[in-house]
Amino acid sequence: FLEAFESLLRFAENHTSSLFETAYRPMAKEAAEPVKELFTDISLYILGAETTVESAVLRFFDSLFPLVYSRLINPGITDLSEDYTECLRLTRQDINPFGRYSKNMATELSKSLWASRMLSQALSLGIEVINTTEHAALTKECSKALVRMQYCPHCQGLTLIRPCVGYCLNVMRGCLASVSELDAQWREYISTLEYLTNEMAASHDLEIALTGIRNSINEAILHAQLNGPQLSATVDKVCGQPKQQEGNLSSDNIVPVKEATETRTFVMAHASLNNKRREFINYMKRSRTFHASIAERLCDGDLVMRDSSTCWNGEDVV
Repeated sequence: FLEAFESLLRFAENHTSSLFETAYRPMAKEAAEPVKELFTDISLYILGAETTVESAVLRFFDSLFPLVYSRLINPGITDLSEDYTECLRLTRQDINPFGRYSKNMATELSKSLWASRMLSQALSLGIEVINTTEHAALTKECSKALVRMQYCPHCQGLTLIRPCVGYCLNVMRGCLASVSELDAQWREYISTLEYLTNEMAASHDLEIALTGIRNSINEAILHAQLNGPQLSATVDKVCGQPKQQEGNLSSDNIVPVKEATETRTFVMAHASLNNKRREFINYMKRSRTFHASIAERLCDGDLVMRDSSTCWNGEDVV
C-alpha cells in the first residue's frame, strides 16, 4: 500500500508540474519547487506526520501568488525583490487572489487524504501487532503438554500413533490462551480496515483527489488572471509598485489548458488499485477469526487422528 501511495503521488506531482510546462511556461521553472513541497507535505501527512493538508495547500498558494503576479498578471516586472515577494506571500490570504478555489482544494483534499492517512496508520499498527505475536513464548506447562502429546507414545513403541482431536484441542487452547485473548481486538481491527478501505474507494477516492489537484490549481490561476487589474490595484496599495519594463507587456495572457488524455491515462494507470484494495480486504476478512480458531487450525490435517481409528489421549491409546 505504501508503494501504491508513493506511485500515485509521483504520478500526480508530474501531472501537476506538466500544467505549468504546457500552459504557464513563464513560471514553470520557478513553480517546480512549490509543487514539490506540496506533494512532499501530502506524503508526510499520509504517513502520519503532525501536519495538516490545509496548511500544506495554503502554503503552496502563498508561494504561488508572487509567481502568478509577476509572471502572468504583470509580466513586465523586472525587480521582484525578496521584500516584495514576501509582501505578496503575506498578503495572499487577505487579498484572496485565487478566490474559492484554494479553499475548496484544501477542503476536498483533507477529506480524501484523511482515509488514506488512517489506513496507513492502521496497517503500521497491524505490522506491530503481528511482530509482537509472531514469537509467542511457551510456558513450561505448555512445553510439557506438547511433549506428552507428541512424544510420550514413543515410550510404548507407538511411533506412528497420532493424538486424538479433542486432546490436541485441549493442549493447544491451553498453550494459546494468551493469543486467543486478541480475538476481540483483531476482529475490531479488521472492521476498521474494511471501513477505511470502503471510504477510500467511495467519496474519499485517493486517485480522484490527486488527479483533481492539477485542475484546481489551473482554475485558481485563471481566476487570478481574470481579476488581474483589481489585484494589481490592491497590491500597489499594500506592497507598493515594483519596477516595470518600458512598454509593459499585456497582462491578458490567459492560456487555456489542454487536458488531452492525461487525466484519463492517470485514472487508467491506477484503476487496478481499487481492485487490489478489495482483494486485500477480502483476504483480511477471511482472517477475522484467526486468533479464536488458531487451535483448530493447528489441530487439523496430519497432526491428529480425525476418524474413529485409535489415537493417543495423553495417557493411553484409545
